Amino acid sequence: MMQMPRRRTLAGLLGTLLLTGTTMAQQNSTETSLADQLAEKTAQFAARAPEERKAAFQKGIDMVRATGIEKSAKQVGDKAVDGTAEDWQGNTVQLSELWNKGPVVLMWYRGGWCPYCNLQLRAMQQNLDQIENAGARLVVMTPELPAKAQQTAEASGIDIVALHDANNELAKKYGIVFDLPEPIAPMYRDSGRLKTYNGNDDLQLPLSATYVVDQSGKITYAFLDADYKKRAEPSEVIAAVKAAAK
Repeated sequence: MMQMPRRRTLAGLLGTLLLTGTTMAQQNSTETSLADQLAEKTAQFAARAPEERKAAFQKGIDMVRATGIEKSAKQVGDKAVDGTAEDWQGNTVQLSELWNKGPVVLMWYRGGWCPYCNLQLRAMQQNLDQIENAGARLVVMTPELPAKAQQTAEASGIDIVALHDANNELAKKYGIVFDLPEPIAPMYRDSGRLKTYNGNDDLQLPLSATYVVDQSGKITYAFLDADYKKRAEPSEVIAAVKAAAK
């Protein structure tokens, strides 16, 4: 499959969602796996957080997993759900127009306030060339308002343009949205964090899900974990892309 141009704009091409180039993130070492980076961040949280806070977040993870969302969400073999989302400039992107041209990596992140999401975004940036050279496009979705998503990218030193999944509407169709469990809901409600970032009063978040969708619109890879500290490893995503592109 032909290599995509190095720099692209969504206004000029619907299928283009990333502006590549040398960034701070790309200058970091890529030898450490994303799993190791996430584990280090988790250890840092465990070392400084009060016991009751750690217990509340773990209880929240357990309650989300108990809903069965990891099994009820869209799975490998399912038809990907089509829909539209907007980029930072208000351009509308149709998902099916993207996967009709080749495999798509469809990834959700919760928000720039989440350090685990920022680690994942940087890791995907570092592996972007490999994803594209394997013939796929990276499509990043977030409930964050476009201006907030742009701030997230700038703060992380990445070029990824995340599409605005307003009110988690597309995420809901993929079955990956959950209500914040009671042990942690008050923390988000009292801080007003989600309203500031997402522009609504919903106490809901998407799983940090990653899918690979082939050119026929079928899901060929799915990473679904109720634990927000776990994310799809870029090397696994690249392998899934190569398989989908055959």
